[in-house]
Parts: sequence; structure tokens; C-alpha cells
Amino acid sequence: MEKWNIIVEGFDPKQVTKHESLFSLGNGAMGCRANFEEQYTGETFQGSYIGGVYYPDKTKVGWWKNGYPEYFAKVLNAPSWLGINISINNCPLNLNTCIEVKDFRRQLNMKEGWYERSFTATLPNEQQVQVKVQRLLSLRHDAMGVLHYQITPLTADAQLQIESYLDSGVKNNDANWDEHFWNTLAITHQGNRAAIIAETKKTKFKVCTFMQNALAVNQQLVAAQATTHTADNYIGKQYEVNVKKGDTLAIEKIGGYVTAESNTENTLLAENTFALLNENINFATLLQQQKEDWAAIWETADIEIDGDVKAQQAIRFNIFQLNQTYSGKHSQLNIGPKGFTGEKYGGSTYWDTEAYCLPFYMATKSPQVARNLLLYRYKQLPQAIANAQKLGFSQGAALYPMVTMNGEECHNEWEITFEEIHRNGAIAFAIYNYVRYTGDSDYIKDYGIEVLIGIARFWAQRVSFSAEKEKYVILGVTGPNEYENNVNNNFYTNYIAAWCLRYAAEQVNNTHTAHASTDECKQWLHIADNIYLPYSEKYGIYLQQDGFLDKELKPTTALSPQERPINQHWSWDRILRSPYIKQADTLQGFYFFQNHFSKEALQKHYDFYSQFTVHESSLSPCVHSILAAKLGMIDEAYQLYLRTARLDLDDYNKEVHEGLHITSMAGTWLSIVEGFGGLQVEADKLTFAPQIPPTWQRYSFKVFFRGKVYKVEVLPTHHTVTIL
Repeated sequence: MEKWNIIVEGFDPKQVTKHESLFSLGNGAMGCRANFEEQYTGETFQGSYIGGVYYPDKTKVGWWKNGYPEYFAKVLNAPSWLGINISINNCPLNLNTCIEVKDFRRQLNMKEGWYERSFTATLPNEQQVQVKVQRLLSLRHDAMGVLHYQITPLTADAQLQIESYLDSGVKNNDANWDEHFWNTLAITHQGNRAAIIAETKKTKFKVCTFMQNALAVNQQLVAAQATTHTADNYIGKQYEVNVKKGDTLAIEKIGGYVTAESNTENTLLAENTFALLNENINFATLLQQQKEDWAAIWETADIEIDGDVKAQQAIRFNIFQLNQTYSGKHSQLNIGPKGFTGEKYGGSTYWDTEAYCLPFYMATKSPQVARNLLLYRYKQLPQAIANAQKLGFSQGAALYPMVTMNGEECHNEWEITFEEIHRNGAIAFAIYNYVRYTGDSDYIKDYGIEVLIGIARFWAQRVSFSAEKEKYVILGVTGPNEYENNVNNNFYTNYIAAWCLRYAAEQVNNTHTAHASTDECKQWLHIADNIYLPYSEKYGIYLQQDGFLDKELKPTTALSPQERPINQHWSWDRILRSPYIKQADTLQGFYFFQNHFSKEALQKHYDFYSQFTVHESSLSPCVHSILAAKLGMIDEAYQLYLRTARLDLDDYNKEVHEGLHITSMAGTWLSIVEGFGGLQVEADKLTFAPQIPPTWQRYSFKVFFRGKVYKVEVLPTHHTVTIL
């Protein structure tokens, strides 16, 4: 195990799809799974993705209900530029049919931002070859990636046939109706360059997928003539080169995507795309730039841990993937739960961004990056108002979507779409969190106030007044714990609703805006002061929802290991009747609003709810880790940190083949910085309360805060905070 590298050795066909996820690459604008470049007929999950390019796949449900979204948006499997078919003496190189594959090795270099694969294979014709491939997606030129594919005959001289190709005949693994999402419009080529121009059905995103090839033998360029092969969705450039035993043929392939407006002329788009390529763009140059750009990222984002390689490797893997997924360059993009590593969750935006990811980007990048995440939601306020109108709300009430690409709700499970409304609170909390951290109060005046008013109007209309309780209640919801649906008075939902109403009224007063009246704000405050919060006198705790104590309260220790995870072994009916909690729910409120509750109250709630929490959401262990650290339960905090940090590396949930858990990776960072480091903002100042796990000799991290960089270094005996 290495601190800066993820390395896997040995070829196991059963692990291919898992490793395709783990070794994925991205640059904030596009990404690709670590699929083999050469033909592979074994099990594989082919995937390349372009940020913001999506398709409204028609909703597929058993029974339609009014209010359902018409579609479920999907980031599309994009036309492939990575493919290279290779034959040695007319025998295809295919690891699934080779007589023997040895010395197989994958390496992800997180420090420098590249991926490498190497192996020695014996083909069915008994020719043995050695292969080494390097790949990167450029941070500096984020429409572009490059791969360097080397092949060396080991047993005899060989005729190598190489066909480098583009393919727009791709499909999504998760297509509801098993349809193709792309129309190929044009195929063009010149010399060693080629391009396919394709357009998405319905949404009309136009994309030029391109490639440029160069060949060398023993590092000397070869002027090989290409034979061009074309089909409806395909163009290949085929080269034949005779290579002596022990000599190395390398093909350098630059490729990627250029997007354009749908009315752009195809010829002009191809010309503009090819203009990106020149003699200064090559593998060596792009690799050097990649090293420089990643060095700049790590300068502020790195967390150093001494004495625990497992923990060190994990946090760097998480930070690496977060930076691969979102760069902050493009304000129209956001962070999907799987990033560019798979298709689950459709690549859409969830409340994960505001609740978990925003603090990482605030503290490790310029304030504009985090501001762009907020502006993403501001620009979609009209759609949030339209979403609320579809459900019967009025007067500018806004309900932000649970799942979205463009602001429209596109999630098609009723218990989520209609009921998991706490996501509205996360949007408002993100504005508060951003302003508290950056000091950028102009954001509320210029943009945030309209969002806060829309959210407050939603909550004011969503509550009901209970004559029996003489309180405002919120009925028929799903809280963060998705193992309880259609419950009444979820504590977290009610609490954050009341907070939103107060915060919106406060900001209306501060900004003197005309968007909301004094009477309206008074009504918001009246509701907030009289909202019902379920409470148990017996246990001295807030109840997760009204009926929680009606459940058979058996702790998770009563579960057989053969029943875990319960979502893969129990019926949904049984889960809903159980006390088991998918992720932090009541404790999510205690995490967001830590200064609202005493340490004694936190301890009582932590002890009660953690015994029923099965952590079957990737977003769960980090919240528990942070709160455990706050309570001084450092060993438990450490174990929970490892669970969230190595969730994908150790494949805890046996689902990494579907893609990585990108948004929960931000929780890993939070576990160290807010958990062990104790970072909080109080009275416009950073405060720290550092602790250190017993197995660590030292750890350090840096954070941006209001124009300064702070370095925190923690040892068992003392800690230092330095302004750099």
C-alpha cells in the first residue's frame, strides 16, 4: 500500500468492472472509466461521460401518479475516443482469450494525475507481447485527453495492426427503454485525425468527438500510412507496422470532446476542433502540464497523515476524486454522486452538494468555486418555483428538486420526489454556511435572498396547524433516513424548516428587500416558534418521527451478519417497519446545528440513534465520525472515518463496479478537518479543537479562510496553527 498511488497487481476477470471504477479519470469537464483500450470480450462496463450532457429518459414506473416527473435525466455514455484494436500477426490482442496474462498491473498516480496499466500476454498464436499504457485527462485543456500505448513483441518479429477508432454507437447501461441516445450527424477525417459529430436525441447537445494519432518505434516517429474504415457510427484509422523482436511500437492518441450549440455548422465545428491540435500538444507536454496542475491542487488540498498508510492513502484518493469531478471552472456543472465513474443516480445533482461537498470546495479552492455551486441553484430558482406549482404550491414558493440536471425535478420514486423535502433546507443552509465561512454577505443581497424567500414560502405552505397539538406539523415526509417513508413530523425536517423560516426573515430584514413584506416575515417567525418537534420524556431525546417508539427497538447488534446489508436481504415492507436507520437523520440536525445543542444532549442522542444505524448510505459514517470526535470518542470516530474513507477502496458495500461514491468522499475530508481537527466558524473566526487518533503520529491540513491560508498541524502532545 502506497501513500500516493493506488496499485493493483494480477489479472482477475471477476474484478475488471470494479477496477474500471477505481481507476477512473476525470478533469471536471469529462471523465472515463478505466476500460481497456484494446478489444476485451470479458465482462466490462464501458463508460465515458461529458459534464452537463444529458438525456431525459422517459420515466418508467408501474403505476403513474399525478406529479411524477416526465423523465429521469441521465448523463450519457458519450461516444468513445479511447479505443484501439490491436492484432499481432493477424491475431487480436484480447485479454479474455489469451493463453496467459502475467505481470498485470494497474497504477493510479494521484500526485501527478495519471493512470497506467501494464502486462505481458501470450496470444492464441503463441506470440508473447509486453504492453504498457499511460492515460490522462488534461486539467489545463479540459476538452482533451491523451493515451500512450506501447507494445513490444517478445518471442519473434511481428506485424502489428493497430486500428485507432471513434465510436458513437454507444448505449447506457441504465437506459430505461434500452434505446440509443445519440444521432450521428457527420464523420470527417484528415491525415491522422478524425472526428465524429453526434447530437443527443431530444436535448440536442452537439458534440464533436475527435482523435489524433502518432506512431513511433523505439521513440522515433514513424510516417505510417493509415487506411480509413468508416461505418454509420464509426471511423477507424488502421496502421500496419513491422516490429522486430524486443523493439517497442508506441501509438500516441489525443482525443476528447468539443461541445457546441445545436445550430453550429458541422464543418465549422470540425475545423474548430482540429484547430485545438498542434505540434505543441503531445503526450510529453500534456503530462508535464498535468504534473504542474496537480501540484498546485495538492499545495492547498492535501492532508498529511504520519503513521497510518491506510488512512493516508484513503484521504488522498477521496481528495483526488473530488478534484477530478468538479473543478469550479464551469458554473453550469455540479457534482453527481458517482461523478464520471458510473451511471447510477444518472449523474444528476442531489442535496449531497450543499450538505457535504460545499465545505470542501470552500476551504480548498478560491471562493468563486463555492460561489458557482450556489449560483447553480440561484439560476434554477424559476424551475424550483415551477416544481412547487406542480405539487399545488403558489405565490413563489420554491421546492428544489431531489434530482436534477437543469432545475426540473427528474426523480421518479414517489417517497423521494414528493416527500424528501428536507433537501430544501440544505439549499438554504448552504447559503448560510457559505456566507458564514467566506464573509461574502453581498451574495445574499444580490442572489441568495430570492432563494431564501422562495424556500421560506414553501415551508410556510407545507406546514399544517394541528388543533390537537396547538402546533404546526409537517405530515407525510421522508427524512434523510430513507428506511422510513411517509412519516409525520420527522425531527430533522421540522427543525430545519423552522430554521429556514427564521433565517429568511432575518435576511429580509438585513437586506431591506421588497421581495417579502413585514407581515409575511412575521408569519414565518410565528410558524417557526410554534413548530412541533416530537420528544420523548422517557428517553430525554427528540424522536426521529412521531411513531419511532412504536417500533421494536432491537439494536443492530441483534442482526445476523448474513442479513447485512438489510437492503439486499429484507423486503421493503420489513425495512419500513424496523427501527433501522440508513443514515444520520436526527443526528444530521445535530451536525448542522451543533451550537444549538449542549454536549450532554448530543451524547444522549448519539447513544440512542447510533445503536439503530446500519450505515447503508455512503453519507452516513462521516456524520457519525464528526459527532463522535466532538464527544471525545476518538476510537469510534476513527473506525467510522476508515469506513467512509475506504468505502470504495475496500468495497465495503460490494457495489464499486457501479461507480465510486464521489459526494460521500467530501464527508471523508469533513471527518478529518471538522471531526479530528474540530474546525468551526464562530463569530467570524476559525476555531479548532484538534484531537489525534492513537495510531497517528501526526496529521496536518490547510484551509482557505477569508483571503488567508491556515495550516493546522497536530501531534499527540500539541498542535500549531500557522497563517501562511
